[in-house]
Amino acid sequence: MPDRDTTRINEKIRVAEVRVIDDGGGQVGILKIDDALKLAVEKGLDLVEVAPEASPPVCRVLDYSKYKYELAQKAKAAKKGQKQITIREIKFRPKIAEHDYATKKGHVTRFLMHKDKVKVTIMFRGREVTHPDLGRAILARLIRELEPVGTVEQRPNLDGRNMTMVLGPSKEVISGEITEFEPLDFSAEIAAAKAEADAEAFARSVAASAPAPHEDAEVEIAEAVVAEEIVADELAAGADGEVAEEAAEEVVEVATEAPGETPDAA
Repeated sequence: MPDRDTTRINEKIRVAEVRVIDDGGGQVGILKIDDALKLAVEKGLDLVEVAPEASPPVCRVLDYSKYKYELAQKAKAAKKGQKQITIREIKFRPKIAEHDYATKKGHVTRFLMHKDKVKVTIMFRGREVTHPDLGRAILARLIRELEPVGTVEQRPNLDGRNMTMVLGPSKEVISGEITEFEPLDFSAEIAAAKAEADAEAFARSVAASAPAPHEDAEVEIAEAVVAEEIVADELAAGADGEVAEEAAEEVVEVATEAPGETPDAA
């Protein structure tokens, strides 16, 4: 609805005296209201109150239609010079599917390319709020994949069951250096890292669930090793005894044969 025009002109000016400025911008001075109106009529123009708070009020002799048009143009130029900021909002879930994530990331990219700010919200439900790291991981990934076109204006903040972050267009987007952008995709890298982490976690769980060696089993193993060493020593000792006994028998045999051979030799 347009604003109501409250400017007083001509007969609507109900004061005794006014300070008059003519159509050329010159000071006419203080005149009775009737004399001021007469002056305006003689020039074929209007008497317009431009400073009602002054004492006496200030009026100008001018074409009021042209005056309104000039005011409208000035207001339009002032509004055009103002930078209008639009904030969009995109909502994610902490366990969002990869396809849905890609779709919402495309919306964020489009808003940033239009030089709008984007409020990114992670909505937690139930016990999901006890795992804020899931939300931070999504926001960190979004920051990384949109780094060329978006900058973080408000860091991730958990407020109740919602985690919010604000992204603004980058300097390159605002200056027009970047006019087209295809969002980066680190889904394969993230999936590989997750698979590796899951494998390590599984290995740790298996190692933790494996039964520890029993003390009795360790004792039995030690006793078996000692027994094997004793048997080996005995076998070695037995072998040495047999060799010694055979050598002794050979010596006795030689000694027995020696006396009989001595007379023949003589």
